[in-house]
Amino acid sequence: MKPTYLDADILIAAAKGTEVFSAPALEVLDDPERSFACSDYVKLEVLPNAAYFERTGIVAFYEEFFESVERWVPSSPELSARALDLACQHGLGAMDALHVAAAEAAGAELLTAESPTKPMFRVGPPRVVSIRTAEPGETS
Repeated sequence: MKPTYLDADILIAAAKGTEVFSAPALEVLDDPERSFACSDYVKLEVLPNAAYFERTGIVAFYEEFFESVERWVPSSPELSARALDLACQHGLGAMDALHVAAAEAAGAELLTAESPTKPMFRVGPPRVVSIRTAEPGETS
């Protein structure tokens, strides 16, 4: 199994089903060779808007994904300190830094729909992969 931490944009694209990257995002979610790691930071990015606007189908989609997560990375002062260090070293935004630090803590690849020109691609490890740079099925 390939440990994978999904950036929130992957879940959003998969849930909407109408985004440019919806098909590759859904393919990743359906990949039997992947196991998923996650953190509450992803929940904070995807659930509030869908819940507030009563998009029950999207909320259910997210909840189904969260139930499938095999490794939860807990929030901690150490994780926040690592995220701050990564942000300062690589010019990351706050949420990107938290996601990179969480993926690193999980020993997982970070999969995103961000452009490969974004600062998170300067970091490594963890390996950061964009579904924008590969054909569906070739994200590994």
